[in-house]
Amino acid sequence: MTQSVLTPLENPLLIGYGLPPFDRIQPEHVVPAITQLLTELDDELAYLEDRGTPTWAGLIEPLTHIEERLSWSWGVIGHLMSVKNSPDLREAQQTVQPAVVQFINRLSQSQSLYEGYKAIRDGEEWQQLDAAQRRIVEANIREAEFAGVGLTGEIRDRFNEVQLELAEMGTDFSNHVLDATKAISFLFTQADEVDGLPPSLRSLAAQMARMAGETEATAEAGPWLITLDFPSYLPFMQHSRRRDLREKLYRAFVGRAASGEFDNTALLRRILELRQIKAQILGFGSYADLSLASKMAPDVAAVEALLESLRRSSYDAAVHDLEQLTAFAQAQDPTVTTLAHWDIPFWSERQREIEFALNEEELRPYFPLTQVLDGLFDLARQLFGVIITPADGQAPVWHDDVRYFQVSDEQGKAIAYFYLDPYSRPAEKQGGAWMNVCLQRAKIRLVEGERLRLPIAYLICNQSPPVDDVPSLMTFRDVETLFHEFGHGLQHMLTTVDYSGASGINNVEWDAVELPSQFMENWCYRRSTLMSLGKHYQTGEPLPDEYYQKLVTARTYMSGSATLRQVHLSLLDLELHHRYQPTSDETPNQVRDRLAATTMVLSPLPEDSFLCAFKHIFAGGYAAGYYSYKWAEVLSADAFAAFEEAGLDDDGAIAEVGRRFRDTVLALGGSQPPMEVFKAFRGREPDPSALLRHSGLLVSA
Repeated sequence: MTQSVLTPLENPLLIGYGLPPFDRIQPEHVVPAITQLLTELDDELAYLEDRGTPTWAGLIEPLTHIEERLSWSWGVIGHLMSVKNSPDLREAQQTVQPAVVQFINRLSQSQSLYEGYKAIRDGEEWQQLDAAQRRIVEANIREAEFAGVGLTGEIRDRFNEVQLELAEMGTDFSNHVLDATKAISFLFTQADEVDGLPPSLRSLAAQMARMAGETEATAEAGPWLITLDFPSYLPFMQHSRRRDLREKLYRAFVGRAASGEFDNTALLRRILELRQIKAQILGFGSYADLSLASKMAPDVAAVEALLESLRRSSYDAAVHDLEQLTAFAQAQDPTVTTLAHWDIPFWSERQREIEFALNEEELRPYFPLTQVLDGLFDLARQLFGVIITPADGQAPVWHDDVRYFQVSDEQGKAIAYFYLDPYSRPAEKQGGAWMNVCLQRAKIRLVEGERLRLPIAYLICNQSPPVDDVPSLMTFRDVETLFHEFGHGLQHMLTTVDYSGASGINNVEWDAVELPSQFMENWCYRRSTLMSLGKHYQTGEPLPDEYYQKLVTARTYMSGSATLRQVHLSLLDLELHHRYQPTSDETPNQVRDRLAATTMVLSPLPEDSFLCAFKHIFAGGYAAGYYSYKWAEVLSADAFAAFEEAGLDDDGAIAEVGRRFRDTVLALGGSQPPMEVFKAFRGREPDPSALLRHSGLLVSA
């Protein structure tokens, strides 16, 4: 019996181009759409393998069409898995994932396509291709080799089995973290249980309690529901005067996904084992060697050299941080002897309040989301000459809270768009913040001629939602996070590359991709920018100047501890993917404990299972690449130094530097190696001392 062919009208996941119709897409569309799509793409691939010619137009363009049809439909499903997760969607995604992985393997392991790429590289047309086109061809050759194109027989079958199992395990790992996070909550009914909590958290906790069935809950009388979702968990740890409850929450947080039905313990070890097998099949000594073969850093030794220099610069400073904090806590409370992990957020917040007269909760009313967006968009206009305006209603959205914006040039011509999903939704949305691609900029060849497809980005945050009649009020950390993700979005949206394979963040080496995001965070500390962000949501009163001074003074507060933590995670990631043997008696947690001796001042608890929730390396793109944050921060700190040298108060000067940053770092995307892009902006290679200076660690170094 022949299966009927669905049309895009019948199944929106088959549209394959333009804005996804989120208002129509349902979980039941997934299986039939992906099943039919893979059949069609399989036929297209077979035709290309048989009839394709080794030229840009004869091979790369039709191949891009195949890849983009799959990435449009599968990308929509992946996006919904992260922002609108549900049991039905999971089941559908898991049903078709093996077939998707199988098709991707077939595509990337095609000997015919691989020979075609090499023929383009070695052929007469090569000299006519521009730099972006050459980078795309070279990337396709490298990716085919890393995907096992040279493998045959049982070895290829084994490699493909590993690929499929890794894909399934990454999905399971991520789902387990989401489920484990939302499975644990604490309902407090007594006033002393919320002693010290600021009004904003009490209001949020009461709202969460009402959503959980406590219909009479109020901020004043409770009950109050505290969850392990970060907008709830972190403020509780910072402000609760109940040390026993802080300990209870901390132990629950570091034990997420480490026991019961959502246990990731065996999963993460199996992931490490499979990655090692994959690397060995491809002829690499370790998965870290495989990972770095396509990154900016030359090898593991170079990364470890950078991390060791940062470790030396930050360790003594972190020891001093803890000593100072302990002395402060003892002075405030004579019963304190030593500090435990659950004491650090509480006492560091108290120390900030007293030493810098800075209370983050006092700042919240000055940072309503709408005002912060206005200030951010003004900065983008000043630096990069772009105008950002609301475009709500012009695109279907997956939740009523989602906004849609247009990015235009100074003449008012649209050049990009982006969605903004700002608020935490623990029941269906993954924690954290990220930018992802909806549509990539590219020139599309049509019968009637070429058409430019504009880039569209997803910007996802997880800040506190509006509560009752109060709008979403941001912590300063929330503000920095928004600027960070907007930086990623700028690189995606302001690209001038016309080939999707190298436009925006595509084809940018992973350890350079954080440059624009970390660069944007620096602007939160520029006086005029911060003042444009900060206006009281009720009175319109501007942020008092004293708060700006306090934020700048407190910027490097405990920076030794913060830097050392990133070094610890980066070295742990490398150790697990480079030297660790997953089949040995040593567990991943024991590896962490071993490294903690020189990279942590306060040793982790024996039951600390943080790795079971470390999605960056086990369910994200940062495996053997977590160091990228620090590698790219060297680039971003030195890039921002160019604006400091021009004079941050000189609007004309920073606008000139900003246009140069846009025309290089933001515009060129993956069309050139990142070092060449950086040198085009800065005129030289990066200076690592800029990072130490911004972190207040230059003297330590």
